[in-house]
Parts: sequence; C-alpha cells; structure tokens
Amino acid sequence: MATQTKMPVLPITELEQSAFCQTEEDLESKSLIEEFAVGVKWQRIPKKYLGLSPKLLAGRIQSAKKLLGQKVVILGHHYQRDEVIQFADYTGDSFKLSEYAASQTDAEHIIFCGVHFMAETADILTDNSQNVILPNMTAGCSMADMAITDDVLDCWDDLNSVLKRQIVTPITYMNSTADIKSLCGENDGVVCTSSNAKKTFEWALKKQGKILFLPDQHLGRNTASRMGVSNDEMIVWDPFKPLGGNSEEDINKSKIILWKGHCSVHTRFTLKQINSARDKHNDVKVIVHPECTPDVVDNADLYGSTEFIINEVVNAKPGSTWAIGTEINLVNRLAKENQDKNIFCLDSIVCPCATMYRIHPAYLLWMLENLVENNPTNVVKVASKTKENARKALDLMLSLS
Repeated sequence: MATQTKMPVLPITELEQSAFCQTEEDLESKSLIEEFAVGVKWQRIPKKYLGLSPKLLAGRIQSAKKLLGQKVVILGHHYQRDEVIQFADYTGDSFKLSEYAASQTDAEHIIFCGVHFMAETADILTDNSQNVILPNMTAGCSMADMAITDDVLDCWDDLNSVLKRQIVTPITYMNSTADIKSLCGENDGVVCTSSNAKKTFEWALKKQGKILFLPDQHLGRNTASRMGVSNDEMIVWDPFKPLGGNSEEDINKSKIILWKGHCSVHTRFTLKQINSARDKHNDVKVIVHPECTPDVVDNADLYGSTEFIINEVVNAKPGSTWAIGTEINLVNRLAKENQDKNIFCLDSIVCPCATMYRIHPAYLLWMLENLVENNPTNVVKVASKTKENARKALDLMLSLS
C-alpha cells in the first residue's frame, strides 16, 4: 500500500494559464518572439520562424498547404486561436476530431491543432501508416497532467488492498493520457466524454461496485449528483496524501472515488459571475460546461458539452442573450458568427486555454514546411500495447453510447 506523502507539483500548464489573460476581448496573435516575452516554456523552434508576422505566416502556411494537397489534413479544436483555426480542414471537439482523422484514410499526415492527449487519441484510432503530428509538443493539458500514471497506479493498488474483492470500475474522461486510457481498458474500464459520462456511470454502477473517475473531479461530481448519488457517497482522491486523504472506512462507504483534478479554464467561472450577468441582463441564459464547479453548474440555466453549447446558442432565437462559461476563443467565435444574438463570456477577464494557445501559427508553418521537405516532425506515436488497451476502453464507450 502506497502511504508516503508526496510533494504536490503544479503542472507548468497550470502556472501558465494566466500568462495571456487580459481585459480586451480580442486575442490577436503576435509574432512568436513577442509571445515568448511573457516567459512561457514552449518547444524550441528554428530561429527563422520567431520574428515572422501573422500576415507573413498566413501567406506561407497557405503556400505550403497548397503544395501538400491531400497528403495533409489539418484539424482544429474549438478552443484554438482564430489565426490557426482558419487553416483547419475540419473543426470540432477532441474525440470528434479523432474520429474524423480515422476517416481520412487517404491522408498521409494528420496535423492536430489541439493538445497532446488529443493527438494520442487520434493515433490510437488512425491507421499505423499515418502520421499524427502535434505542432508544439509542449501543448499538453493541465487536467491530464494532474493524473500521472505512477500516481494512478499507486491509487489502484491502494484501492485493491482496501476493498479486497469489491468491484472498482475505472472510468477516465477523454481529457487524459493514452496511458490512463490504457489502464482503464486493461482493468475492464471505459473512457467517456462530457456528453456520454452519464451512460458510462450507469453501466458501471449496475455492477454493484464503485467507480474510480479520472481525472476531473467536477465532471465526475456533476454527473453522479444528477444520478442521485449524494455527496456523502463521493470521496476525492488526492494523490499527494496517504490513501488519497481518506480513511479505509470512507473508501468502503463510497460509491464514487473522484480523482483530484480539474480544468484550469472552466474552474475560473464562479457563481458571482452568474449573478452579475443576471443583474445586468434580465433575460440572459447562462450556459456552462460540466467541467465547471458544481455550484456554477447547479446555478446555470443549461449545462453540457462543447457541442451542446454550440448547438444551443446557434439554434437560439434572434435577439436572445447568452452568458457562456467556456473557453474564450470559442465564445468569441460564436459571437462573431451569431451577430443576431447578444453573446458574451461569463468571465470579464479574457483567458484562453494556455495549452491550446501554444499552437501558434509559426509552429503550424514549421510542421508544414518540414512536410514539404519530406521531414515529418513532432509525430505522436502511442506504444502498441498501450494503444490496444486504450482502444478497448474507447470501443466500449462507443458501444455504450
């Protein structure tokens, strides 16, 4: 049983979250050397790309993309900056993009303008002959970084020691590493998205056992509480404390064991912001992502996945007012594309997803020009055994959905 107390380490992606926060609504990209000036720790890139202006970058990206033709597919996540998303052949959330990548069997290279776990998932689903490329290899995910494989394995050993023969089903959110998805697949667990989390919880609880939910405690609690699971039946597992900071009695009494992780973007939204929006706009609809804290989700008018938020806002009545609790690039894009509605972000301080923001146009150009020279760079490859077990957990998710 792992009982040693560890020193908590805050992921660098979490520390960087406020680096690009500002009060202005427009998040215009600058040259890479200007963005480096705030002290971020990004992947090294050849010096020739550092001082290129956004206009020069755009022109060269277009030229390289034209030369490569159908050999390359560029995927853009909804939270990506506009200066990158404009070159995407397809946009969407993380799993939707990975599924699209798998359907592009004629493409030799998939450039995934997202974060590392997304590129891993795309590699798991695509053909072995295809390259999945991440423009900036330091584009991780603070939430995924909060569930380190060794820490999760220690937790798993502790739970098996305390619970003996009781069933524990591991469920991991899509926002996790390939290693964590593999651990779930190897132990008869499953992956979930924010839109199908309830179905995976229902399936697991039918086993009359417990759920270990990784790595987002808030999505886990929000999902379980709406299924009638009380807070007394949920515990949080802190990997830096013996037994996750719980007693053996608490572990035995629990139904849901929530890993102590969170989203650095969605935990910025507060009940105070919701009340402020309602004070200023009598007819406002507040819609938030389920990665927000429970008090925010409980007090919103609507909550749901990124695709749910997009569909609700796009299909809303002209003239309606929406306060949205999700990543600012998506909120700004929705506002620009739906000018018949009043759309704004709940948080008046504009903070992009720090990890997604690491995909600067200069990195995209670097990847494309390397491909023109037949020199694929930043190829993400998941080990075969890891891929096999992770695929098992992903396939189970699809069968449940």
